[in-house]
Amino acid sequence: MRELELIQDLDALLAGLAPRVVIGVGDDAAVVRTGGAYAVTSVDTMLDGVHFRCGQLSWAEIGHRALAGALSDLAAMGAGGGEIYLALGLPEGTVRSDCVELIGAAQDLAIRNGMTIAGGDITRAPALSVSFTVIGYVDDPGCLAGRAGARPGDLVGVTGPLGGPAAGLAVLEGRVRLPERVAEALRRSYARPEPRLAAGRALAEAGATAMIDLSDGLATDAGHIGRASRVCLELSLSRLPLADGLEAAAGQLGRPPAELAAIGGEDYELCACVPPSARAVLEAAVASADPSVRMTWIGRVIQGSPGASFQDAARRLEGYEHVL
Repeated sequence: MRELELIQDLDALLAGLAPRVVIGVGDDAAVVRTGGAYAVTSVDTMLDGVHFRCGQLSWAEIGHRALAGALSDLAAMGAGGGEIYLALGLPEGTVRSDCVELIGAAQDLAIRNGMTIAGGDITRAPALSVSFTVIGYVDDPGCLAGRAGARPGDLVGVTGPLGGPAAGLAVLEGRVRLPERVAEALRRSYARPEPRLAAGRALAEAGATAMIDLSDGLATDAGHIGRASRVCLELSLSRLPLADGLEAAAGQLGRPPAELAAIGGEDYELCACVPPSARAVLEAAVASADPSVRMTWIGRVIQGSPGASFQDAARRLEGYEHVL
């Protein structure tokens, strides 16, 4: 059973939104009317042995990484911060200090992004499971940028370098050996990604037509925008911004660096579609919101088979998809 096929089934099963639901299954987060405001909510779960391995990361890194993945969904909608709820499944033998370390690192990340962990649940589990529910708020859902608004003629851009986490995981698994400084930087990009909340809000407010976070790899995630918007995102491998050290890591893995950047996944950068007339305004807005972010324009939106394609790739590229 493939993840995308199951999501299509659920989309059909859960069709017919309740009056308060503005956006339901199929985007990075749901949008629900709550009195005079709108709640933007996403649930994200990371499981030992599937999304990480306890022996490779500290408990603080696991907590940070799990929350960063959830917050990245809010960033992809352009939503502001709110509350966070944690459901934590603990295997036998877990010690209290490990739990405190995990939750403390997550709370540090939450506070830096104007949010807080307000509650949750803890239970015993066969493997460590970390599930965050994150809620942001907006006054006007028209200010959000989902997956379905891309239009032919739009530019396609990303908020930062790609491929670092994929190379960092290869370092952790011993498949790549690099100088210590380079290896540690790549490892950190995997263990402690930074959700682009400020950049996401700036992009949405400045006129981005569609947006998604790059959790499963650009090749897969850009395709989600294309299918939701019924357009084709025509991308170029040669334009992709590559993480420092990726070229050396890719060489040891026997993969072209740009190809690894396109399919590696877990970058948690944003991919956005932007009208050409708004490019300068958007670049300035993002730079003002987060000076560490630099937009790189990697393609354009065209009429065509819904999805995404790389015009200079030797073969069809696909990122990650869960097989359930």
